[in-house]
Amino acid sequence: MVRTPTFEARFDLRRFARDLVHRRWRHRQFVGILFLVLLVAFAEPWRAPYLFWPGAALAGLGILVRLWASGHVKKDRVLATTGPYAFVRHPLYVGNELILVGFCMASGLWWSVLGWAAISFLFYPPAIAHEDQVLHNLFGRDWEEWRAVTRALIPRLAPYGGRVGGEWSFAQSLRANGEPLIAAVLVGFLYLIWLRLV
Repeated sequence: MVRTPTFEARFDLRRFARDLVHRRWRHRQFVGILFLVLLVAFAEPWRAPYLFWPGAALAGLGILVRLWASGHVKKDRVLATTGPYAFVRHPLYVGNELILVGFCMASGLWWSVLGWAAISFLFYPPAIAHEDQVLHNLFGRDWEEWRAVTRALIPRLAPYGGRVGGEWSFAQSLRANGEPLIAAVLVGFLYLIWLRLV
């Protein structure tokens, strides 16, 4: 008889807490999504209605950056240095930051800034360090050359190696992260906040 693992075996709260201390980067997506859900659930856009549209525009820009970046990623096969990767090493995180700040503005919740700061400073630095180490192990000298002239989150003014182009692929964007689906959910979240404003 095959035994299936119990819920407790699949989700160990002690392990989760230990990971939050020692391997925060593992839970950055879960924490970010939970934060966005809380912003949507408790949004009070009428408190600062003048911030809704700038916030929605910023979040929209972040969504576009993520879509652009995910269409250039060929995970663990080729070092992505085209598209947004020609300007910044972690464009998906740049997109996340724009989305988080945009949702904080659109929600009208003053405390959301504290949540954004906690996520940005507790989860992203270890995630960036981990991903940089993985990329260094995979691509060695190519990664070192790219890293030497491309910052983690602050974009370059001129593209790395003059290569902005590269082949963007909707299918790759869908395969890499399910990014078009995530974009649709995020737009839906903004719509739910907007409904509280009208």
